[in-house]
Amino acid sequence: MQTKFVGILTGGGDCPGLNPAIKAITQMAEEFGYQVLGIQDGWKGLSAPAPQSISLDSKQVCHIDRQGGTILGTSRTNPYKLDHGIEQLKTNWQKLKLEALIAIGGEDTLGVAARLFDEEKLAVMGVPKTIDFDLPGTDYTLGFESALHVIMESIDRLRSTAESHARIFVVEVMGRHAGHLALQGGIAAGAQVILIPEYDFEIDRVVSLLQERKKQGNRYSIVVVAEGAKAVGQQENLAGREKDAFGHIRLGGIGEYLADSIAKQGNLECRSVNLSHLQRGGAPVAYDRRMGFAFGVASVQAVLAKQYGQLVSFSDGKVVLKNLSLVRGPIRCVKLETEYDEANYRAKRSII
Repeated sequence: MQTKFVGILTGGGDCPGLNPAIKAITQMAEEFGYQVLGIQDGWKGLSAPAPQSISLDSKQVCHIDRQGGTILGTSRTNPYKLDHGIEQLKTNWQKLKLEALIAIGGEDTLGVAARLFDEEKLAVMGVPKTIDFDLPGTDYTLGFESALHVIMESIDRLRSTAESHARIFVVEVMGRHAGHLALQGGIAAGAQVILIPEYDFEIDRVVSLLQERKKQGNRYSIVVVAEGAKAVGQQENLAGREKDAFGHIRLGGIGEYLADSIAKQGNLECRSVNLSHLQRGGAPVAYDRRMGFAFGVASVQAVLAKQYGQLVSFSDGKVVLKNLSLVRGPIRCVKLETEYDEANYRAKRSII
């Protein structure tokens, strides 16, 4: 009997929840007679001069669901930007004798997968992952809840020193174009001011809100700001000007800028903390372990049914399959009309 091969790769930023998905895919695929190949370092490993892969089996992945990151490694490689990248990818696909490939990633990684299915007719599946929670076509992306837990726990630790010194702390979190991490993390941590990319803020209004809290007898305040948030009339704060393979410029610095502005304009003692890559690290919380399992199982079910070109999606409380091309649409942003109080820079106090 001829061996059937299915590949897995993880691309883009790492996050908790990837390893649980890898484990579920490996164990289920093995049950149905597949040899599982882990492609190393995302699309880079499949578009290299020689394919970079490792064999996976149930015993090897038995314990990885409690680990953060990805055992396969990851990169932001875009094979469409490499000289002969797609030709080399297709050659390596043949060398590895892949019957199908399951790609786990966000809009960039899965955008490549969608093009490979549409344009090259390769048998690919997509599993949604991004702590930014901005991927269209799904109500959940692996890593989001674990990142929120890091934000909440970090702010809980900051609160004790903020209160002791009667300070304001500005906490910068990830979120280039979508403010889900800032908004939901701010809710979980009890932040007083939350600033998101979807709505430009006014420095004077931020200072006014913080000064009012101080007049009311509050010793400290917590401000959560997404890296992509910006003041009215200003540009995003850049951490560098080099673009990655998908055209993204690295953002960063809005927290420090905001803290300096609050201190100068409000005569308030203020410090900034950038959580940066801490949000990607650590073991996955229970929800990401469970969703990694569910997404992994569903992706193998789709391969068995030869339902390629699909995105494993969590929609209306169920795991379903949707057209992978959805990931190339507009990103999922915070809904201002139902989720964000634009006047007070906080979560909406009306939900029902």
